Amino acid sequence: MALMLRSGLGLDPWDVFHQGLQRVAGLSVGTWVTICGALVLLLWIPIRQRPGVGTVANVLVLGASMDLTLRLVDGPHGLPARIALMAAAILLNGLATGLYIGARLGPGPRDGLMTGLHRRTGRSLRLIRTGIEVTVLVAGVLLGGTAGVGTVAYALAIGPLVQIFLPWCTVPGPGQTPRKG
Repeated sequence: MALMLRSGLGLDPWDVFHQGLQRVAGLSVGTWVTICGALVLLLWIPIRQRPGVGTVANVLVLGASMDLTLRLVDGPHGLPARIALMAAAILLNGLATGLYIGARLGPGPRDGLMTGLHRRTGRSLRLIRTGIEVTVLVAGVLLGGTAGVGTVAYALAIGPLVQIFLPWCTVPGPGQTPRKG
């Protein structure tokens, strides 16, 4: 997430929103990641979604690691380096998503909102996820967050990347055999 921000080529929809909140209300982007994660958990109450230890870890670790990375990594100079940083950020985000979902320790707040709404409403995951992402993207742009080619690249690549990484990162459940290869 921090690498996407440093590339200066656009952010994923939630981070457009977090950056917009930073620009309007202060605090760091990572702090807004944490605050929004906690607030999204409150939306789980009426849909009866249950958090796991991974859910809580997501809220507590994600924002702090973003702020730490932003302190340690400067933005690159030159378009090729910025594109490489953006591509690495999207790839790493796909891997990270596969790892935390595959660990089976609870979804992140935003993914849990999506799956909880799907379970409660019967609407498709695609429709619910798209609605959430478009809503936070529009709100973030209106608040001054950065959308751009990276936003589009993220939107097109994240699903296929998660689909690739998830089988390799998933911890077998009871009665399942580990994946070979």
